[in-house]
Amino acid sequence: MRPWVMALLSPLLAACAAAPVAQHDAGFFHDSLFRPASTRIAAADVFAPSPEMVRYAEQKIVPRARVRGRQLALVDALYTSGELKLEYDSESTRNAAQAFAARSGNCLSLVIMTAAFARELGLVVEFQKVTVDDVWARSGDVYMAIGHVNLTLGRRRTDDGGTGVRVGARPHESEGVTVDFLPPDDMRAMRTRPIGEDVIVGMYLNNRAVEALARDELDDAYWWAREAIVQAPGFLVPYNTLGALYQRHGNPREAEPVLRHVLAQEPANTQAMSNLVSVLHALGRDDEAQHLAATLDRIDPEPPFLYFKRGMAALRVGDLAAAKGNFAKEVARAPDSHEFHYWLAIAYSGLGEVEPARAHMAIALENSTTRREHDLYAAKLARLKQAH
Repeated sequence: MRPWVMALLSPLLAACAAAPVAQHDAGFFHDSLFRPASTRIAAADVFAPSPEMVRYAEQKIVPRARVRGRQLALVDALYTSGELKLEYDSESTRNAAQAFAARSGNCLSLVIMTAAFARELGLVVEFQKVTVDDVWARSGDVYMAIGHVNLTLGRRRTDDGGTGVRVGARPHESEGVTVDFLPPDDMRAMRTRPIGEDVIVGMYLNNRAVEALARDELDDAYWWAREAIVQAPGFLVPYNTLGALYQRHGNPREAEPVLRHVLAQEPANTQAMSNLVSVLHALGRDDEAQHLAATLDRIDPEPPFLYFKRGMAALRVGDLAAAKGNFAKEVARAPDSHEFHYWLAIAYSGLGEVEPARAHMAIALENSTTRREHDLYAAKLARLKQAH
C-alpha cells in the first residue's frame, strides 16, 4: 500500500519533493481562466475529526489506552482488532473524516486519519517520506507516480498540553511507534526522512487535483492544485500538476513558467521535461521541443509505460504476440502492477494460452487496489477458469 500520487498527463508528468522554496509565486496562478470550484477546498478539513471520530476515541480507544498506552491502543483500535474493518481503496483520496466514515481509503488517507486520532489522544505526530522506488499507475491518459509516507506516534513528555481527549501518560508508553502500511520486512532496509505537516497537506490537495484531472474536471483540478501550492510552496509536485493542467486546458503559455520553475529546482526532472516538450510544441517552438526531447531520451531512454503503450498499440492492430512480449517486459519491470498482469492475461487469452492467462489474471486480482478493479478481474478470472 502506498499513499501519495504525484501525477500528470501523457506524456508523463510527476515530480519528487525538492529543496524548500521560500514562498509560492502568485504569478503562477490565473484564476480568471477557471470557474469556481464545485466543492469545498479547505486545508483545515484535512485533519479535522468528525464528531463520530471523537466519540470513537472516547468510547473505544481511551479505555484501551489505560492498559496498553495511547499509541498501541490507537493502532489496536484502528488496524489490529478488526473492529473498524478498514479497507484499502486507492480510488480516491479522503480526508480524515471521510476515511473514517467510509472505513476505507488509500494509504495517504489512512495516514491522515491515524494522525487525526493521535492528536485527539494528545500524541505528537511526525511524518516521514520513505525511500522507495516510485510505482506508476494511470487513469486514462493521466499517469501517476506513487511514493510512500508513514507516521510515528510519540507521547508528550508532560500531559498538560494539547486539546481533545486526554489520557494520562503511562510508563510503558513508547517514545515513538511507527505506523506503516508496508510489511515489516520491506521496511527494514528503507531509509526515511522527516517531512512537515504542510507537505502532507500538499500531497492530499495534489492528489485531489490529480483525481479531478483524471475525470476531466479541470476547474476543480485547478483550485485543488492552487491550494496545494499555497499550503506547501516548497513541495514541487503540485507545480508539475498545475503545469499539466494548464496544458490540458489549452493554456501552454501559462504552463511553461510553472514547469520551468520545477526544472530550476530539479534540472533532471524527467516528468517536467516531458510535459514541457508538449508545451513547447503547442507554442510552435518545435526546435526547442526537439532539443529537450533529445535530452529527455538520453536521461530516460525507457520511461514508465513505454512497453505498455507499445503493447496496447500492438493489440489495436491485432498483433497479439507483440502485445504479449511488450506486456511481459512491463511485468518484469513492475511485477506488482495489476494492470500489466491484466493486459498480459488478455494477450495470452487471445493467443489461446489459457493457463498463463489464468495465472496473470489471478495476480491482477490479488494486486487490485479498488473495488471496481477487483470486480472486473474476478469476473474475467471466472470466465478463464471456465475455458478449456
